[in-house]
Amino acid sequence: MEPIQFCTGGGCTAKLGAGVLERVLNRLPKGPADENLLVGYDSKDDAAVYRLRDDLAFVQTLDFFPPMVEDPYLFGQIAAANALSDIYAMGGVVKTALNIVCSPESMDLNILGQIMQGGAEKVIEAGGVLAGGHSIADSGVKYGLSVTGVVDPRKIYPNNGGRAGDKLILTKALGVGIICTAGRVGEASPQAMEAAVKSMTTLNKYAAEACQGHTIHACTDVTGFSFLGHLHEMLDGRLSARVKLAEVPYFPEAVDYANEFLLTAAGQRNRNHVGPFVRFENVPFAMEEVLFDPQTSGGLLIALPPEEAPALLDKLQGLGLPARIVGELLEKQEDEITVEGQA
Repeated sequence: MEPIQFCTGGGCTAKLGAGVLERVLNRLPKGPADENLLVGYDSKDDAAVYRLRDDLAFVQTLDFFPPMVEDPYLFGQIAAANALSDIYAMGGVVKTALNIVCSPESMDLNILGQIMQGGAEKVIEAGGVLAGGHSIADSGVKYGLSVTGVVDPRKIYPNNGGRAGDKLILTKALGVGIICTAGRVGEASPQAMEAAVKSMTTLNKYAAEACQGHTIHACTDVTGFSFLGHLHEMLDGRLSARVKLAEVPYFPEAVDYANEFLLTAAGQRNRNHVGPFVRFENVPFAMEEVLFDPQTSGGLLIALPPEEAPALLDKLQGLGLPARIVGELLEKQEDEITVEGQA
């Protein structure tokens, strides 16, 4: 059985840069306004939300990409977990999923079966139903899901609803993009790859469930635009943020590989796009790279009142997640994002 070969950019490193995408989306015709479309593509949020009635809305998203690991079954799990994540980032519950499959006609069907098996198992774990899908012949392998969930429209988690004084909680460690890049050239240790894969295959379902009963002002999942990129979107041009580097969860091996310049082109696009909004204080270059690193199936970034943050953190850590309170939101200041390192 032939192995899946790495593409030039696998996982969320394959995303178009935020700057390019923004220029394209701003030129699309919007058509007549629909008051029931509560969240659309112009909001920079994680998924679309359409209200059906006062207490019910559906959440819709899709995500697919080339492989970032050699094992087809694990690739399927990662791609599915990544696609499902957008529903959880909006505060929703997964209901149905459709497969999106691109594959060379010459590829061993057993490989395709393993990819889809991994994806199907994650849909089942999410409590959803795999309802069908679509496939096309392509020069390379790509896989993902279109996912529909439901949410109470009065309880949506926007990505830009944060308030000054809120604490920021990050639920997963950063650095999987750098580790996968190192793995592609045979430089990542088995232990680092195993840890990265475990993180990428962990559903954000459990973190989202822990959020229930808390006052969540804003939430987003950290994926291809990096921790700093998604934080920038969360601030929405009206707030600032202070990040404590010592509290940010990350994979130590990612720093080692960044020091060896095993970096991603997507990480550099993130730096170019978001860097002007960030001031680093005593932050080593390699840690800057981790903060700009595109994540595949990354964790949730949550903004909530400071008095509720410790209790939510206890719940998240009780689930075995490496969650930490990584910073706070501030009134708008000259520097949008300040990352404070060790003095």
